[in-house]
Amino acid sequence: MESPSFLTGQFLLAMPGIGDPRFERAVIAICAHDGEGALGIGIGDTIEGLGLHDLLGQFEIDPGNVPDLPVHFGGPVEPRRGFVLHSTDWSGQDTIDVAGRWALSGTVDVLKAIADNNGPSRWLVALGYAGWGEGQLDEEMTRHGWFSTPGDVDLIYDGAAADRWTRGFRQAGIDPRLLANDTGTA
Repeated sequence: MESPSFLTGQFLLAMPGIGDPRFERAVIAICAHDGEGALGIGIGDTIEGLGLHDLLGQFEIDPGNVPDLPVHFGGPVEPRRGFVLHSTDWSGQDTIDVAGRWALSGTVDVLKAIADNNGPSRWLVALGYAGWGEGQLDEEMTRHGWFSTPGDVDLIYDGAAADRWTRGFRQAGIDPRLLANDTGTA
């Protein structure tokens, strides 16, 4: 039997009233989804007071003229572990292609390349990730909580993080103001 991977390369948007404050209005770019579990990077929230230059400084990397963009809250799992979601025009030794839509890298090489202006043309830096064990996300998708959409890949790179949740629903043709916090029973 083939393992599920239908969510890889899609976005998960947290429905109102998801029941977990860590995921309130979350927007997660799903980077891997198979029989062993799923991994995604949050793109809808930033870490207050932490910019790319601070992060580069921790690795003693000169930021050069790279913009000091905010670092995103990638998720509650391993919050000190860094990831870069980026365009597919750059690849390093650990880079994973995500369904041909974007790439994911997790080593300092991508940060060095970005600072040297030799990296990907588009990127987003995050700390932490959202992870699900075997079958966990599949089960969660059968209940109220998450909405999946292919969405426009520009959702990752363009606009303010705080606007991505609304933009994600609008790209799917849904007015998020009309979403209910609860589901009914029949």
